[in-house]
Amino acid sequence: MSPRRQGWVTAAVVLLAVLVSGCERPPPESVQRGYRGLGMVEFWNPRTLATQVSANQAPEALPPAPAGGPPASAVFKNLKVLGDVSVTELTRTMVAMTAWVAPQQGCAYCHAAGEDMAADTLYTKVVARRMLQMTRHINTNWKDHVSTTGVTCYTCHRGNPVPAETWTVNPGPVTAQGMAGNRAGQNAPAPQVGLASLPFDPFTPFLDQRNEIRVVSTSALPTDDHKSIKQTEWTYALMMHMSQSLGVNCTFCHNTRSFAAWDASTPQRATAWYAIRTVRDINTEYLNPLASILPASRHGPLGDGPKANCATCHQGVYKPLFGANMLKDYPALSGVVMTPAAPVTPPPQVSANFAIIYFAVASSDVPGELPSALVPIVTALKNNARATASISGYHSATGDPTQNSDLAKNRATAVQATLVAAGLPSNRLILLKPMSAEANLAGEDPMARRVEISVK
Repeated sequence: MSPRRQGWVTAAVVLLAVLVSGCERPPPESVQRGYRGLGMVEFWNPRTLATQVSANQAPEALPPAPAGGPPASAVFKNLKVLGDVSVTELTRTMVAMTAWVAPQQGCAYCHAAGEDMAADTLYTKVVARRMLQMTRHINTNWKDHVSTTGVTCYTCHRGNPVPAETWTVNPGPVTAQGMAGNRAGQNAPAPQVGLASLPFDPFTPFLDQRNEIRVVSTSALPTDDHKSIKQTEWTYALMMHMSQSLGVNCTFCHNTRSFAAWDASTPQRATAWYAIRTVRDINTEYLNPLASILPASRHGPLGDGPKANCATCHQGVYKPLFGANMLKDYPALSGVVMTPAAPVTPPPQVSANFAIIYFAVASSDVPGELPSALVPIVTALKNNARATASISGYHSATGDPTQNSDLAKNRATAVQATLVAAGLPSNRLILLKPMSAEANLAGEDPMARRVEISVK
């Protein structure tokens, strides 16, 4: 082969190598999660999926405890949680917890050698007790997020005394102050936001504090919406973290032609809505207060203790442990609460031509904030005397169909009455036949407890 021809062959091989280097093997697979033509598709690589499945195997359950026997509270001293289960069930649960959290250290991780097991000498025992209370609280009062699958200690710990995915407040890089002012956390690429230029701390404002996440205006030229680019980028930073933590893209929850539209979103968006509030609740009520008893080595740079985020449980997959239900094998962690917290009702979503109103469970009472929220709808109808509003009540596809239909009708009628009270004639407010929700989440479904208003 001539040198010139050999050179061409070499160049072709190099070019082919460059082209092939951008391809994945085996080719990615996909699943469509929304209407066709909207790009609502999730992709995965079978090779990486196999690795994830291997890393997210739930341990084999211990043999069930024999039924009966005295309650643990009648036998053990200083037992402030799990006293309502039998002695054998308590012992079985403690053995499982040791394997989940401290397989190397064993019982000595929480109980000082040679001391009565009732003693609270080690801080780890105090933390473990509080974590048991937190686990029961999640499994009882946050079913809107965890459903009946629930969580156990293994969900987060995976054999480690401290979960691999936690966070403390990040003070960020030191920057010179000058005419440019405070960068608000931007342009300091961090792994938790995909190394993007978004604010590096998406956790403090949303998973610890209670900042508003929705930043989209409901009018073309807003005069009362003072949200800034900073709040918008904060929100996108949190969404980036959630996508990475679950190994999904935006279309897992959203139709990206309209991120704000609930009626175009997938049911997973409601689950995520509750997820943010679940994590915020356990951070503020359970994890933050523990900072005072943790050693300095466990504190963050600003002195706070480790907290949870989406990755703490999910660890890169859309459902922790790919949905393995460990809770059914460990009933002691399911919890018993005499007065469970009421399900949270999402706020109304209103624009000039469309609105979604959510109701409380089994209630047709109009939410307290609704009259003021409906101002865009009322204004649109009063400005166009020929316009009408269609009012549709939705109900769950499960349960008694007659009762569900009546409840949906009563909710729609209540919304109609509210609009009449605002000065609109009833003949322009058309009640439609109650409709079954398109999709239902496991357990109580907030998307089914709604009334939709469309102005035409």
